[in-house]
Amino acid sequence: QVQLVESGGGLVQAGGSLRLSCAASRTIFSFNTMGWYRQAPGKQRDLVARITRGGATTYVDSVKGRFTISRDSAKNTVYLQMNSLKPEDTSVYYCNAEDWYITASYWGQGTQVTVSS
Repeated sequence: QVQLVESGGGLVQAGGSLRLSCAASRTIFSFNTMGWYRQAPGKQRDLVARITRGGATTYVDSVKGRFTISRDSAKNTVYLQMNSLKPEDTSVYYCNAEDWYITASYWGQGTQVTVSS
């Protein structure tokens, strides 16, 4: 059984920053990739940022230069540092992990991010 618990969401003014955390119930190196997705009301859930087991990162174009995904293996945690936030970043952000050993994918329950103009 794998659990992913997101935290760090909240309300922030445009131009501000938030840091999201995703705490996993086992070592992050047991996952092939970990990533952050977001889903606004009535819209599809889309990838925001991803980090591989080897440390390579990718970002959706709309957040490049503003968001940074990172990890702390000692805490089994992946982070999403969000700077220069825009109202269009408002969404529920979900943590995702793909298993390194078996064909399986896991999701957290989400954390709300609201950016006011």
